[in-house]
Amino acid sequence: MKKGIHPENYRLCVFKDMSNDECFITRSCANSKEEIEIDGVKYPLIKMEISNTSHPFFTGKVKLVDTAGRVDKFMSKYKNRKPNLK
Repeated sequence: MKKGIHPENYRLCVFKDMSNDECFITRSCANSKEEIEIDGVKYPLIKMEISNTSHPFFTGKVKLVDTAGRVDKFMSKYKNRKPNLK
C-alpha cells in the first residue's frame, strides 16, 4: 500500500438508517455534528436514508422510500387521467 494516502482519523461511528431506525457501529472517518449514546458510550452519528436493512434488494420486499413527497405530488397531478388505450 502507498503511504500517506489514507486518512488517519478513523474512529468508531454509528450509522443510523432513518427509514427504520436501525443502527450499526463501524469505523469511519466521515465528519459528523451529532452524537448518540449506545451502552453508555458516545459515538458520532451519521444518518442515512437507506441501508441494507431497508433496501429492497437485500430485504426482498418492495418498499417505497419517499422523503421529499415526490410520489404524492405525482399521484395528485395524474390521478384523474384516463389511460390512453388505442
